[in-house]
Amino acid sequence: MTAYLIRNVSVVGGAPTDLLIRDGVVAETGAGLTAPDATVLDATGLVALPGLVDLHTHLREPGREDAETVESGSRAAALGGYTAVCAMANTSPVADTAGVVEQVWRLGREAGLVDVQPIGAVTVGLAGERLAELGAMADSAARVRIFSDDGHCVADPKLMRRALEYVKAFDGVIAQHAEEPRLTEGAQMHEGEVSTRLGLTGWPAVAEEAIIARDVLLAEHVGSRLHICHVSTAGSVEVLRHAKARGVKVTAEVTPHHLLLTDEKATTYDPVYKVNPPLRTAADVAALRAALAEGVIDIVATDHAPHAVEDKECEWAYARPGMLGLETALSIALDVLGPQWDLIAERMSRAPARIAGLDSHGLDPAPGVPANLTLVDPAARRVIEPAELASRSRNTPYARMTLPGRIVATFLRGEPTVLDGKAVK
Repeated sequence: MTAYLIRNVSVVGGAPTDLLIRDGVVAETGAGLTAPDATVLDATGLVALPGLVDLHTHLREPGREDAETVESGSRAAALGGYTAVCAMANTSPVADTAGVVEQVWRLGREAGLVDVQPIGAVTVGLAGERLAELGAMADSAARVRIFSDDGHCVADPKLMRRALEYVKAFDGVIAQHAEEPRLTEGAQMHEGEVSTRLGLTGWPAVAEEAIIARDVLLAEHVGSRLHICHVSTAGSVEVLRHAKARGVKVTAEVTPHHLLLTDEKATTYDPVYKVNPPLRTAADVAALRAALAEGVIDIVATDHAPHAVEDKECEWAYARPGMLGLETALSIALDVLGPQWDLIAERMSRAPARIAGLDSHGLDPAPGVPANLTLVDPAARRVIEPAELASRSRNTPYARMTLPGRIVATFLRGEPTVLDGKAVK
């Protein structure tokens, strides 16, 4: 294993120092380190962050390898500064058994670019009718701890309660896609002034807020852990704030696109802007940004959702919802939050690692800590070119936008997966 001496790097925004990486861990820190056997990297002007952790990634394998594979998604993640991603269960077949989650976990290990932690389905086939093999997935080699029917809401309150009770035994988490389906039938975008003007069926904010309100009450009653996926409305923020003030064990995520883009994008009828939950209003975006800074929303999660060309380049009504996110998330966070490095490390690495129980991730670079880290050039600006993305899909809403920051290097257990902005393998 090669040793690396990273010189003059700012660790989470601190004063420049040196980092010596040896045998998979940060061996030493301090000014003027020497290591004759180490490969030297000049990191002057760069910031070292704990490797980013994404709690919400769609890798599409098995079943839709035309859109993404575990390997291609892992490469995109590494280029985005990630060292661990949690892979959602809506594959084909659905990740609702120990066999499927172990397959995804092994594919991640074989790729060796990031740690791929599978998320198990809550219900069999995501159908919302009966619980999947939660215990078997938890006991599998993949050690699943997060369960979600993402893309589908666990709408039955009795089933949701049973799921929360079940995972409590092993400190698991139910991650809910908050959408009351009876309020969103035929919905195409956010319900509001823009949808009325365009004549498109609206997806009302209350469809999200009602499920969150119900589920925080269930989680409080059971005493179990609940995570809310892709929060998108100001009303949801208020429900979460109230729940946290009461001590409910609830955490929440927001996506980069919900922090930046609004429902006005739908006026282009470009299906790249179709997503679930939909892009909301400028007032919602402002509330989400404030909640992220405050900590009412715990983390940024990408909801990286690659789609094949034929599923996106079609009429709006028939397009699949979802956007790419792994390779641009840190840049969006920098654009929204500015260079608040400690806050970015907390929202994009430490907190998601805690929620997922990934003990070797989310740790600031320090002696003895596993060398899972990323180096960022905060002064760089880059134009997003879809053809240059590592994902097999091209459905990025940031095409040809100029965004701040550039990932220079990513290390997974001391081995570089990205150097000089390029994937090592």
